[in-house]
Amino acid sequence: MDVNQVYSFNFPAPIRFGPGASKELADYLKNHALSRPLLVTDGTVSQLPFFKDIQQDLEQKVLSVQVFNEMHKNPVKSDVLKGGEAYHETDRDCIVGIGGGVALDVARAIALRIFHKRDLFDYDDLIGGDKYVTEEVPHFVTIPTTAGTGSEVGRSAIISEDESKKKRILFSPKLMAKMVFADPLLTMELPPFVTAATGMDALTHNMEAYLAKNFHPMCDGIALEGIRLISDSLEIATHRPDVTSRAKMLLASLMGAVAFQKGLGVVHSLAHPLSSLLDTHHGLANAVNLPYGMQFNYEGCEDRFDKMADAFGLGNKQGNRVVQHLFEMNDTLNLPIKLSDIGVTQEHIAQLSGLAEADFCHPNNPRPVTKEDFKMLYTQAL
Repeated sequence: MDVNQVYSFNFPAPIRFGPGASKELADYLKNHALSRPLLVTDGTVSQLPFFKDIQQDLEQKVLSVQVFNEMHKNPVKSDVLKGGEAYHETDRDCIVGIGGGVALDVARAIALRIFHKRDLFDYDDLIGGDKYVTEEVPHFVTIPTTAGTGSEVGRSAIISEDESKKKRILFSPKLMAKMVFADPLLTMELPPFVTAATGMDALTHNMEAYLAKNFHPMCDGIALEGIRLISDSLEIATHRPDVTSRAKMLLASLMGAVAFQKGLGVVHSLAHPLSSLLDTHHGLANAVNLPYGMQFNYEGCEDRFDKMADAFGLGNKQGNRVVQHLFEMNDTLNLPIKLSDIGVTQEHIAQLSGLAEADFCHPNNPRPVTKEDFKMLYTQAL
């Protein structure tokens, strides 16, 4: 990979990848006869210099720009409805999601909302709502600013109910971006914590996808390469960032999102309730739970752990070292290794376990997970 070059490839969405790729946005929109983008991002990103540069470049090329940045740290239905209103009230003709997983989920859900007028959660994929996605969606472009969720190449958005905070999945192939501009330069200024936490999110995607019980050998190969890239680059990207390490992490994030089309598992089901109940950063929740979830999965998956160990550079037939290596990674990245370090108490465990049992990820885990298992895992991690 030449870090001075911008590459084009399609998998599964069309992607322009490389330093400076985001500068192509204005010309891309003009070439597609689009002139009134709604830029969807979060309140933090909307104040950053690179975002201001993107906005200014669009305006200098005589495009009418509207910014929507009203969203919670864990996005809820009302965020999406407000974004849909902003799209219509300001007469937009396309949507550009710029940011991490939250902004891209909200942007994708807004894209669904524009021409689909049923209650938003009628489209929940877990209750067969994708059958109602019958209309077109606005032209949708994504620009990731973190290397974690890989949402830029996704087809779904996770949005919570405002009151209960229950997570719902909005899904349709129509929600895939028409173009992804993956520019590692936009991730260069990420603070160490965000780099580390989002990087561990990407690692969790790749590891859980590789272990997921569904048969999908193509996703398996992508997941192993994602693990290798993260092993090569996450510590450098966190503590001594350069363009090469940031580019490798961005690729690994894309790979994780492709790989987890195969499924996820117990770690995500442990992590999601922490975000819902305690508003914990999703990547951080995954990072803390990852070693414990992997320990739970080791028995019966020894061969796959050996292959992951090889991708980590731990050597041949070293799968029994993976869990300890994950603890060491968190420590090296200055991330906590105990739930008590992020505000979880014994009193939270019963409610967290109920939410985890109801979560949509663990049915694909290689080993069945009961409510009692979740209590045990949360207690171990406490």
